[in-house]
This record gives sequence, C-alpha cells and structure tokens, in this order.
Amino acid sequence: MSNPVLKIRNHHALVSGDPPIIDDSKPEQYIGYFENLFGEQWIFTCDRATGKATLRGGDIGWNKAIDVSDGSPGDLALNATEAQWLECCLAASRTVASS
Repeated sequence: MSNPVLKIRNHHALVSGDPPIIDDSKPEQYIGYFENLFGEQWIFTCDRATGKATLRGGDIGWNKAIDVSDGSPGDLALNATEAQWLECCLAASRTVASS
C-alpha cells in the first residue's frame, strides 16, 4: 500500500524552520505525534535498537532535537499534558512485543 497513514501540515511560522520529514521505513523506530489546543506540534522519535529518543517542536524550532532518552526534556518546559504524552511515548517505544 503506497498511501500514507497520516499526513500532518505544519502549523508553525516559517521562522520555526522546516518541519522534519520522518521516515518510518526502519521497523525499530517508534514515532509519536502530539498537538495541543493551540496548534503547537511535537514529534517524538525513538530508535528501539539504540534507545536514542528525541523530541522536536515547532515552538522551539523544528531543527532543534532534544535528547529525551533518559525521560527528561532537560530545560524544556512542557505543560502537564505534553509531559504525560512524552511519558507515554517513552513507555510505548520501550515496550517489547510478546510472541
């Protein structure tokens, strides 16, 4: 099937940079998307093979990737809903499928 499952347009101004193009061709990559009531967008990616997890957002500039591998967004201030979403992404990305 060649049709995308999800297409999301950028809600941020041009000064936020170019939004990332996320390629899901690697089966070990987990991808999460969040948009709050104000249209602020976040993209979470995690390489399950390495454990490397990153967070990108239009409000902080799409080209800035925050390492959240340890579960912490560092100095980035997330509201309660955003923090809960990040926690869920981390948990989902580290869940091992049972056979």
